[in-house]
Amino acid sequence: METFLSYIPLDIALIAENFDRFFYGVWMTLNLTVLSLLLGGLLAIPMAIARASRHPVLNPMVWSYTYVLRGTPLLVQTYLIYYGLGQFETVRQSWLWDPILSSAWWCALIAFTLNTAAYTTELLRGAIVDTPTGEVEAAIATGHSYRSRMRRIILPSAFRRAIPAYSNEVIFMLHGSVVASTITLQDILGVGRWLNGRYYLAYEGFITAALLYFLIVFAITRVFRWIERRYLRHLTRRETTMDAPATPEPTR
Repeated sequence: METFLSYIPLDIALIAENFDRFFYGVWMTLNLTVLSLLLGGLLAIPMAIARASRHPVLNPMVWSYTYVLRGTPLLVQTYLIYYGLGQFETVRQSWLWDPILSSAWWCALIAFTLNTAAYTTELLRGAIVDTPTGEVEAAIATGHSYRSRMRRIILPSAFRRAIPAYSNEVIFMLHGSVVASTITLQDILGVGRWLNGRYYLAYEGFITAALLYFLIVFAITRVFRWIERRYLRHLTRRETTMDAPATPEPTR
């Protein structure tokens, strides 16, 4: 075994010795990613409805929000919240400073939530607008009000059709969570940087982090593939008797 490990250019024993820290990094990464996606999704639903309905007041406000958040890097947004807000005396004296805005974890969660909410808003807006006209007309013909149509017809249909695109947003958010390592949080990349810095290594920490991200993304893609098969089954092409080749009649 020692002879085999000697041919590997990585210090596997050192990685294994500190793998408990990587487990903590995985927990930190998933914690921030899942919570930001959950909170961002809850914020995105009413904003997407406002954008799709072209509300005269809310639509311009939501459009400005999504334009700014999607037009600036997540790193800049995180720095503005973590480093920028502390420059104001009123913020440091407010009740939000001590429990929330002075904490790197909370600042990262706020930045990630606002960022993914902007992307998810536009994603859902497109899905709502692209709802088949026949579904909307059928809901109107059966006496559904606008609120009832949105709750029972349009939103469920939009959620299902947005699943493939939303899987990309989940992966992008996971990759974007590496920003947390720049504000002292020990996520997966943060632990990798710590390992390299502590033992003067070049590759071990980063390669281990890359493999962990790869495994998480693989699990995410498998989960969303199962969700698509379950909830988008009605959109798949099914072979009918009309599609099947005609059976030749027997000759006498």
